[in-house]
Amino acid sequence: MDEITITVSTCEETGTLVAWWDDPGGSGGLSTQADRLSDFERNIREAVAVHFERGELPKHLRLHFVDDPVLAVA
Repeated sequence: MDEITITVSTCEETGTLVAWWDDPGGSGGLSTQADRLSDFERNIREAVAVHFERGELPKHLRLHFVDDPVLAVA
């Protein structure tokens, strides 16, 4: 698999970023979350590494943001 598309949204209750992907082959999927965008990438990479075998890791992770994240400055 060259690429998977991970859906990303913001939890309305907590403001936490939530990511998920459902395996089209029916073997589950993955999900992760983070409070900060800086932690989010690491969490997604870890979730993908746990789900896939070493030789089966996708080459690209496409993030599909359902809504636009807002970064607070200051």
